Order: sequence, then structure tokens, then C-alpha cells
Amino acid sequence: MPIHRASISDLAAQLNLSVSTVSRALSNNSRISEATKKRVWDKARELHYQPNHLAAALRKGRSNTLGIVIPHIDGQFFALVVKGIETLANQAGFNLMICQSNEKVEQERKNIEALLNAQVDGILVSISLYTQDFQHLEEVRRRGIPLVFFDRIMESPLTSAVVLDDYQGGYDAVSHLIEQGCQRIAHLGGPQHLNICRNRYQGYADALQKHGYALNPALVHFSDLSMQDGREGMQALLRQVPILDGVFACNDLALVGAMQMVKQQGLRIPQDVALAGFSNELFDSLTEPMLTSVDQRCEEMGKTAVQLLLDMIAAGDQEIAPRHVVLQPTLLIRGSSQRKLL
Repeated sequence: MPIHRASISDLAAQLNLSVSTVSRALSNNSRISEATKKRVWDKARELHYQPNHLAAALRKGRSNTLGIVIPHIDGQFFALVVKGIETLANQAGFNLMICQSNEKVEQERKNIEALLNAQVDGILVSISLYTQDFQHLEEVRRRGIPLVFFDRIMESPLTSAVVLDDYQGGYDAVSHLIEQGCQRIAHLGGPQHLNICRNRYQGYADALQKHGYALNPALVHFSDLSMQDGREGMQALLRQVPILDGVFACNDLALVGAMQMVKQQGLRIPQDVALAGFSNELFDSLTEPMLTSVDQRCEEMGKTAVQLLLDMIAAGDQEIAPRHVVLQPTLLIRGSSQRKLL
């Protein structure tokens, strides 16, 4: 049987005091005597009374809660972004409600609905791999709830967002492979409707062109970027172009799968095939050799995104222009691509 939670009315009835007197005593109001405060607090402890901070905040027109919707908490990237968000949000006096879409659009819609029902003060979103219909996110804006995107975004001049320069990250990674002597570089890419995947692919294509290499469609494989996708994609690429000598993957999970297939085929890394990925996952330093990858400045992305949201909340009804912040990537060069040091 569920335990009855004592309310202020319960305290008032047992103490023969008015609800307003009990409420003032609990909030340490100077109009209430110390003796009465003590009686109230003693009874509150006896009945295991817990104040409903959410209800109190809502009476003031604020829940002091921010909502976050992320595709998943697997890996290091989103975990560190949330860490950055939480650090700044807590300092500003806000709690967090964290939801995972698990890369499902319908779950993402339910996440948004749940956050709206919880009357959060603002929402931060990184969309799922398959989100192409944004009506549920437009509903957030329609209701006047501050909304900020990060990493995977709804591309619109009307929205605020924080992203990495994914194009530059892809360009730098492929340029590095070319500088290491690679001439036939494959790309394991993701869905092209997604901003991060499209921009990383464009960086790959432009780096090839800049260095005098034609884009070969046979060297490009698109997938959902799971580890198994990386294995299967690498297998297909090696079947079509067995003499490829470099791989740039849109994320490190797919790159690990590709690495497994390269080794399975008896090829050496980086002597035969040099590898570079994206995201700087924790497992990058646990592989043999360690993986070259683009760092996404995760915590900074989280802090920047929540600061935009806090600015919007502080502005209240005052109109605030959408802001688009682009962070610069850093290529972390490790053993999987360092051919010239051998």
C-alpha cells in the first residue's frame, strides 16, 4: 500500500493552525514566532513532510527545470555534452530532465510532449538520426518555450543552435590522410539529411579536390554508422576497391567496425590502410593502434548551448534574436594514421 505523503493541510490540521501560518513557518517567515516554527518543523519531521518545490515554483510561473532530448547516452559524446549542460544549469539554479529518443522519431515526439507537460522552462535538443519532420519541435516554438539545438539540428534561421564546424573537421582529417601519403581514401558516411553527416562528407569531398584527387563514388559508403555498419561497409569497399589506402569515417563507432574488417583481411594499420574518424570517443585510446579522430569539444558545446537557453529564459517576453554558434574542431593524430613516422 502506498504511503500517504503529508501535506501542509495535514500539518495545519494536527497543529490546529491555519495553512497560511504553517506555510510561512516552513519558509522561515519573520512574522512567525520561533516557538511556532519549531512546532511546525517538529511535526513536519514526525510526518515525513516533503515540500513540493515544483508546485511552489510553478505558482511563481517557473519550474526551474530544463529539458534535454538526446539520441542516446551511449559513448562519450552526449554524456560529456550533458555534463557541460548540467554544470552551468545547476550553477544557475536549474534542474534537468534528460530524455533519450534512442534514435526513434516517435520516441523523440513523446519526449517533447513529456517535457511540455512537465512545464519545463526551456528545452535543449539533438535530433534523432531519422528526424525529418519537425512539427513536434515547431510546437515548442509555437508555445513560446525557449528552444536550443546542439550538434544535430533543425536547420532554420529562426532557431538557436550550437554546432561544431563538421565540414572543417572532415576536411582536416582527410587532408591529414593525404599528407600521410594516402591516395585512395574511402568514406564511411551517414544519412545526408542530417547536418553533421552531410557537412563531414562535404569536407571529405572538398579535401580530395583541393589536393588534386577526383571523388570516386565507389569509395563512398553511406549507412547508419553502427559498428556493424562499419564492418559491412568496409567489407563492401574492399570488395570494390581492394587497393584503397585510407578511410575517413563519419563517427568512431563505424571506424572501429572498419578497423576490425581491415585486420580480418590481413591488412596492416596504418601501413596498408590509414584510419581517421570523428568524435574522439573514450575507446579510441583502447584500440591497437589508437584511433586518429576529430575532437568535438563536447563539454564546451553543452555549456554554450545551455547558456543560449538561459539567456532566452532571462529575456522573458522580450524578443531575442536567434544565435548560431560554431565551435572549431581539433584533429587528434594517433597511431591509426601516422604512416610517415614509421
